[in-house]
Amino acid sequence: MISPSRSKTWQKLASHYLNLHHNGTTISKLCKKDAQRFENHQVKIDGVLLDYSKNFVTPQTFSLLRELAKEAKLTDAIRAMFRGDKLNLSEDRAVLHVALRTPLKDADPRYNAEVNACLERMSDFVTKVHEGLWSGYSGLPIKNIVNIGIGGSDLGPAMVYAALQRWKVPHIDTHFVSNLDPAHMHECIDGLDPASTLFIVTSKSFKTLETRQNAELARKWFLNCGGSQEHLDKHFIAVTSNIEKACEFGIAQENIFPMWDWVGGRYSLWSAVGLSIALGLGMETFKQLLHGARIVDEHFRDAPLEANIPVIMGLQAVWYSDFVGANSQVVLPYSQELALFPAFLQQLEMESLGKSVELDGSRLLVPSGPIVWGSAGTNGQHSFHQFLHQGTHYIPADFIGVVAPPYPDDADQHTQLLANCFSQSQALMDGKSQKEAFHELVSQGMDEAQAYQLAKHKVIAGNKPSNTLLLDSLCPQTLGSLVAIYEHKVFVESVIWNINAFDQWGVELGKQLGEKLYTALSSADKCAAFDPSTNGLINYCRTKND
Repeated sequence: MISPSRSKTWQKLASHYLNLHHNGTTISKLCKKDAQRFENHQVKIDGVLLDYSKNFVTPQTFSLLRELAKEAKLTDAIRAMFRGDKLNLSEDRAVLHVALRTPLKDADPRYNAEVNACLERMSDFVTKVHEGLWSGYSGLPIKNIVNIGIGGSDLGPAMVYAALQRWKVPHIDTHFVSNLDPAHMHECIDGLDPASTLFIVTSKSFKTLETRQNAELARKWFLNCGGSQEHLDKHFIAVTSNIEKACEFGIAQENIFPMWDWVGGRYSLWSAVGLSIALGLGMETFKQLLHGARIVDEHFRDAPLEANIPVIMGLQAVWYSDFVGANSQVVLPYSQELALFPAFLQQLEMESLGKSVELDGSRLLVPSGPIVWGSAGTNGQHSFHQFLHQGTHYIPADFIGVVAPPYPDDADQHTQLLANCFSQSQALMDGKSQKEAFHELVSQGMDEAQAYQLAKHKVIAGNKPSNTLLLDSLCPQTLGSLVAIYEHKVFVESVIWNINAFDQWGVELGKQLGEKLYTALSSADKCAAFDPSTNGLINYCRTKND
């Protein structure tokens, strides 16, 4: 594919945006002109509805965006991913997280065989732990699971576990430790009994600094609190591709679950990386999560571009980033159970799309993805929504709502939650003019001169776009579908921008420098090896710790 910004359709989209802007087009006006706009701008799959009617787009916009997708050969790229082609060119790897949501009919059958074998091992292990057949060194059943990982080995499983607490296995508590700061591990293990605690060390390489250090700290705690070296195999298991390193740590080879190079870390919660999910929520819950993702996989692979949820959302993201001028995207789940979802999406989207070169290594000439942020509603309404409504930045929003109340006895309060969700998207779209604000103040009895001055401060520009994703209920299946929608949305964006969404070389530089700085911080000699600022920071810390 030629560089996206040099394509004919790209230039047409740039002109199209200018025409919309100069013609005074707004989302509100588009809605008023089309009584069927909701019906014409929504897609429903099993348990999930996307309403994209509150977007700054016309039929011509989407026609041009689909033309851009065809120029980028998006359909061919989707088929290539499902076949198992090596789309991760810089690492010469296939991209087959979709194979984890078995069965996968498109690719080599060996993927299904490997995945099914792993699922059977997971199921057997989970059954043993839940039924007390796997016990600690003193014979006590396992009561606490501690997942040690970072990035994709932590964010996905932690998000799913938090979101599906209503499916929690009653007699087991699951914890997640990721931060290199030892306070995170100490906070977790404080009060736990090593005789009934199981650690899952999750790291593809088994060399990741944060995970390795936290695993060492956990082992030290275990040995200092009653455990012994020969008991490690009852309390430590691993999910890794580096069997040798895991065995050196003290983990028995039969307690090591696989990670494959054809699954990227941020796409790995569906694999044995999700063992903490299965242990904490049950294997059937984990399988329903996989089923929800598979529903979206088949939709993404088979649905036409104009009725394809990830395609629609991905093309919108390109439109807003490169033509309308948005540089961030806010995600607003109106569900406390989804409070960790924005943080999960930050890695999925920003690690995938934070690239500055195209697939052939040439410089990317357009912005490659937005900053992703957000929090659970309604908390955000009392912190950053002011910025959305009256700030000067143009920020598209994704609202996520749940139709069925999670707790039926509190249905009225849940209705208030939904009302807030819908009112915020409406307010972003419609805003409030100075004239409206003035008449509102006068009707409340304010003097016209005062009302005129105050009305200026109450103007809300509006014309801010949003999607609303509605889950019929928040359950394992719909959560699996929700995650898969965003995974595939990111892939769509990467194809349009002609970038590799599956490597993360930028992460490596900090790791390399960190090793050098650790040596300098640990030295007794005054540091002069780096720039003046870094030298100064190192020497300051050393003098304070001497």
